[in-house]
Amino acid sequence: MNIREVLALNLRKLRQVKGLSQEELAHRADIDRTYVSALERSVYAATIDVVDNLAQALGVEAADLLKRPSRSKSD
Repeated sequence: MNIREVLALNLRKLRQVKGLSQEELAHRADIDRTYVSALERSVYAATIDVVDNLAQALGVEAADLLKRPSRSKSD
């Protein structure tokens, strides 16, 4: 899984856990809703500043958005 896919997975998961729409998250992070959508689909690579804005809007650390899922022993 590449880093764009990791960000996409974590971003979507955390956004949904927080009960936020893409539009609301975009507003809180001061970015465009279509950009949030593109990030969640691994279309764009986010800058570190965007990752930080998204993390702040979600109330998490930026590292949480870039953390790779743990692999099971069967992988």
